[in-house]
Amino acid sequence: MDRAGANDQRDLERHMDAVDEIIDGWQRVLPSEDVEPMGVFSRIGRLAQRFDALRRNALAAHGLQLGDFDVLSAIRRSPDGTMTAGQLAKENLVTSGTMTNRIDRLVARGLVGRSADVADARIVRVKLHPEGRRIVDAAFVELLRIEHELLGSIRDADRQPLVDRLRELLARIEA
Repeated sequence: MDRAGANDQRDLERHMDAVDEIIDGWQRVLPSEDVEPMGVFSRIGRLAQRFDALRRNALAAHGLQLGDFDVLSAIRRSPDGTMTAGQLAKENLVTSGTMTNRIDRLVARGLVGRSADVADARIVRVKLHPEGRRIVDAAFVELLRIEHELLGSIRDADRQPLVDRLRELLARIEA
């Protein structure tokens, strides 16, 4: 092997990760199977696990659980600063019972208020209180800082194509 080939091989070995080892193992025991998709999906799964851990730690520093943040941030982004419990459950992909528990916890902390809808008293509207707004904004800024730091190793020119491919994949899975 020439010097350039040796350098390329060292670069490849230096960049191998746990997923490469898993793929190599499957290729060894089931050589007839195409394990190429694992290179994408196993890394996405591992990234999601690691990022969830980072998010949980960052949110805990603000006294929030991930579910609490999801509720507060959904309300914060809403045009009129309120959402129904049903809208929150749908946006957060949880059951109405889970959402009720989350809202109860946030009401008890004084971060949101709950009231009956003016047009239909059966509908519960949830509104962000000033302290909830302060906490969710601070937590969001911290999450952005972490995300910028994590993406710092990816060149700017490579980010948009990555976003585009992930969007395409998510659209296919959600369809």
